[in-house]
Amino acid sequence: MISGKRVLAVVPARGGSKGVPHKNLRRVNGRPLIAFTIEEAARSAYIDRLVLSSEDPELIAAAAALGCEAPFVRPAEYATDTAKTVDVILHAVQALPGFELVVGLQPTSPLRTREDIDGCLEWMMEHRADCCVSVSESEESPYWMFRLNESSKLVRILDVETINRRQDLPVCYSLNGAIYAAEIDWLNQTRSFVTSETLAYVMPSERSLDIDTERDLEVLAKVYLKDG
Repeated sequence: MISGKRVLAVVPARGGSKGVPHKNLRRVNGRPLIAFTIEEAARSAYIDRLVLSSEDPELIAAAAALGCEAPFVRPAEYATDTAKTVDVILHAVQALPGFELVVGLQPTSPLRTREDIDGCLEWMMEHRADCCVSVSESEESPYWMFRLNESSKLVRILDVETINRRQDLPVCYSLNGAIYAAEIDWLNQTRSFVTSETLAYVMPSERSLDIDTERDLEVLAKVYLKDG
């Protein structure tokens, strides 16, 4: 609970994955990928209930072994490649009433810490925001990005004056996918975590790894070998 509001945390983990088969169960340093998120969320000072949303029996069993509830099986329509994360979160919210805040914690962000989760919620309460999502500084600036026209000529993505030095570029941020927090009533109305009202919580790039490929898993393993 934070500021008198009960917090539901949802870990949305689908069984299927095109890029990395059974990604959420892949073992890194002896632990399934999903364990990194569940273990940190369990340490949060503010989360009142932590649940898994999945259609996959193996994932449900793995989460249970880690002490994470799976109070329902995710319906098939929310377990496709095209299903939106916000719809998965809202399904969980509707299935589990009695909370004012919801936090979505994707298992593909394994370096997110308990301090990040709690820091995001504290930042949201401090600014009295309806929604707060985690971001990190973009490695590539859109000010130096181009598309090609029909003649294969460069056309700037952003219509701005030429900036020749990297140090002169405005700092840009990208969603890192680690934390999505929102007031449940607000989320039911907007059905989106990202609107003009969304507050940004800045996380360091080194904790913003998103697991999407085999190489990302290799990077994660190296991080833990280095830290160990």
